[in-house]
Amino acid sequence: MDNKPTSSGGKPAVVLLSGGLDSATTLAIARADGFACHCLSIDYGQRHRAELAAAALLAEALGAREHRQLRLTLEVFGGSALTDERIAVPVDGVHSGIPITYVPARNTVMLSLALAWAEVLGSRDIFVGVNAVDYSGYPDCRPEYIAAYEKMANLATRAAVQGASLTIHAPLMGLGKAEIIQRGITLGVDYGLTVSCYQADRDGRACGVCDSCRLRRAGFSAAGMADPTRYAG
Repeated sequence: MDNKPTSSGGKPAVVLLSGGLDSATTLAIARADGFACHCLSIDYGQRHRAELAAAALLAEALGAREHRQLRLTLEVFGGSALTDERIAVPVDGVHSGIPITYVPARNTVMLSLALAWAEVLGSRDIFVGVNAVDYSGYPDCRPEYIAAYEKMANLATRAAVQGASLTIHAPLMGLGKAEIIQRGITLGVDYGLTVSCYQADRDGRACGVCDSCRLRRAGFSAAGMADPTRYAG
């Protein structure tokens, strides 16, 4: 018998799990709060699909009750460096404004799928690892977006209309990357399993120069912790 933590008891919650640092920490928080965690990962055509393999490892390591992966084809629309191979991932540092790595409607689509599963499970809780401090400026990572989506969800679902209101939990919203890492370490997250790079290779090794890599590296440095990221080359 192993000593892996489990989330088999407690109220069911749907946790959006990308395989990155933030979503791994969010899963650990949901588990620590006593939820039975049903993890959902989305293959939306992203160039960094190595994160999906990381998500499966994290779901097991962090004791998810269930882990499902759905395949979408957002790459047919393109419009983002993460879904269109013709658009280069920026590697010249983190800048202000909304970067080309923003995927149109991604979080809205993902939250809608999580919402559907939550209704089927009889769950009133969805966890998502969005952050509005150390992030790339995506509009669907802001607190006002999460509040608006929660309001919409409670207008749109049978469960909510019948009195079972839903809560969208974004526990990392106001935390800096160093704070997120420190919280995750205390909850037993193995960040060596996570993949954050926007253009990780097939083995999950990071480029070290995209926005996500820069924010991640700076977070470990600010937290005073060794960076367990595997870098290509």
